[in-house]
Amino acid sequence: MRLHRLRVTAFGPFGGTQEVDFDALSAAGLFLLHGVTGAGKTSVLDAVCYALYGAVPGARQSPGAVLRSDHAAPDTVTEVLLDLTVGGRRLEITRRPQQNRPKKRGNGFTTEKAQTWLREHDARDGVWEALSRSHQEVGEEIGQLVGMSREQFCQVVLLPQGDFAKFLRSDAEARGRLLGRLFDTGRFAAVEERLAELRRAAEQQVRSGDERLLNLAQRMAQAAGDGADARDWPLPDRRPGEPGLAEAVLEWAAVARAGARERLAVAECAVTRAHRGGRGRPRARGARTAGGRLGARRRARPLHRARPAGPRGRRRDAPDRAAARGVRPGGPPRRAHRGHLRRQRAQDAPGVLRAGRAS
Repeated sequence: MRLHRLRVTAFGPFGGTQEVDFDALSAAGLFLLHGVTGAGKTSVLDAVCYALYGAVPGARQSPGAVLRSDHAAPDTVTEVLLDLTVGGRRLEITRRPQQNRPKKRGNGFTTEKAQTWLREHDARDGVWEALSRSHQEVGEEIGQLVGMSREQFCQVVLLPQGDFAKFLRSDAEARGRLLGRLFDTGRFAAVEERLAELRRAAEQQVRSGDERLLNLAQRMAQAAGDGADARDWPLPDRRPGEPGLAEAVLEWAAVARAGARERLAVAECAVTRAHRGGRGRPRARGARTAGGRLGARRRARPLHRARPAGPRGRRRDAPDRAAARGVRPGGPPRRAHRGHLRRQRAQDAPGVLRAGRAS
């Protein structure tokens, strides 16, 4: 936003018409408003704010405050005109506050309502084009182009004079509160409080996670026992929430896991060697057991043969003896035994024939 020209009539301490050429003042890049008390330095800034938003900043906008100059003639109309460029557009804003003017007929005064005009300069034709005479439309248009409300404009661009004096004489804490009120830093305080709540919640989550991690590490240490690894690499002595606890516990767990795997490998090797060394022993024991059973049967066989004979004078083990000779008890001999008898008879036959011939 750039101001070009300001014209005030019967406004504040100015009883007549005063015009300020900001283009000429800003040619050097920086200018200073100075003068004695009551000269109207603040009124110039009030006129700029009033032209933009229809109200003046600070306590001068309190109810009952009158913008019309007490030094103005009764027939002089209070008016503020501001020529500026904002948003790439050259605009002219004219405002008249509510004021009393003499009646055109008769004696006395009549109240004239507030009025607003908005015009835009056409650079091609070099003329001013009327846009609106509505307070609401002009306010919305200026608010969109400036990008700030009246309160924000007064806090960022214009610092009220009375509050600035109070700011200079106050201590650090009071200045902080005053700046917070002037620049509306309440939203930043709300953001800070919200961030503090998130930080506390995150710390609680980290502390809970550290406690669970320590509990698991202690269970691992109990399962590992009091070995050389536990003595050489003890569990980290840190409290939940301390920085670096998770990294230290994970490093300890890695060492403990490596030691446990090494001990497991040694135990598996020992079991394998024990199995390989004891493979022949169960077989020898089985052979001895079978031999013992066979010897017991052989030792028991003579006792079985020595049993007394039956009532016909035959031994009770005769069936076993007959089966051993190939003869079934009480029946004809087996085929193998019959062939043996035939051969015996054939050998004895020639002697029998010779004996018959001799007779």
